[in-house]
Amino acid sequence: MILPWAVAAAALALAVAAWVLARRNARRLAQLSQMYWELKYQHGELRAQVQRITGEAAPPAPAPEPPPANAFIPLASLKR
Repeated sequence: MILPWAVAAAALALAVAAWVLARRNARRLAQLSQMYWELKYQHGELRAQVQRITGEAAPPAPAPEPPPANAFIPLASLKR
């Protein structure tokens, strides 16, 4: 009679520990994501500032290549 209660209590303790760990990891992921986007923004700002100072022009974006004539084109992309 005691064994099922002990197993249930251990499972509950394990579930609570996993839940706490998951919440901590989710919080850390949100923090790292915010830090990534802040760093990406600062990098762009610094790049623009360096280009203004040095007078360099921004490199042109490469033009997308057209698909070959016999390539498969899904219908979903034609509806856009």
